[in-house]
Amino acid sequence: MRKLIFAGLLVLLLMSVSAVGQSPFEGTWKMDTSTIQYPQKPDVYLLQDGMYECKSCVPPIKIKADGTDQKVTGHPYFDTLNVKAVDDHNVESASKKDGKAVGTEKESISPDGNTLTVNWTYSGNPSGGTQTGTYTAKRVAKGPAGANMISGSWHTEKEEDPAAVLTWTYKVNGDELTMTTPTGQSYTAKLGGPDAPYKGDPGTTSVSVKMLGKDTLEETDKRDGKVIGIAKMTLSADGKTAKIVVEDKLHGTTTKFDAGKQ
Repeated sequence: MRKLIFAGLLVLLLMSVSAVGQSPFEGTWKMDTSTIQYPQKPDVYLLQDGMYECKSCVPPIKIKADGTDQKVTGHPYFDTLNVKAVDDHNVESASKKDGKAVGTEKESISPDGNTLTVNWTYSGNPSGGTQTGTYTAKRVAKGPAGANMISGSWHTEKEEDPAAVLTWTYKVNGDELTMTTPTGQSYTAKLGGPDAPYKGDPGTTSVSVKMLGKDTLEETDKRDGKVIGIAKMTLSADGKTAKIVVEDKLHGTTTKFDAGKQ
């Protein structure tokens, strides 16, 4: 369930306060998906002989692909996964958390086998209702002979996500920064202070923020005390846009993109 993981990645982004006056970071920001530079490390799947594997997941997933709920461990957004091959070019999957349905994916491979299109839903956020989106990936390596066409390595090239998962707002009160999202994630942390609780995201339990110079904010996210991601947000000279670099420590990848103040 790459998108659930990736959905969790989109809230690593944030922010800072200034010593005097209103922070130039304060306000509502929105990610510009057209600027995303995706990691070069591909997503790797194998669907063969009734078994499904996500080799690039952390931890890796290997379950029966028989259309029934299969238990998985180590993934904060879901604890069961149901995978079914509709045919050689179409695969459907669904996930649950504590017995409650949280996500679906419909994966379709083009007739030539070189493009993967994924339509996803996710309803596991605290607020905002069910979110839906689409992403496409290009094949970079084939799977073994006889395997379903989803098998192999894929590099994401484009995505279309709802505004709710691309938007965040933060406010400053003294030396404290409060971040909120439309889908229910939030934290209040002191700049240069200790770890603070991260709410609304089962994949992130704490966060800390600090300034690097006058225009760059570094955020460090942790899960149960372990660093899982570091994001750096650097403002443009006019303060209307920002460049963001997210290091995913779990998968060993880096994603870059721009964001605009709304």
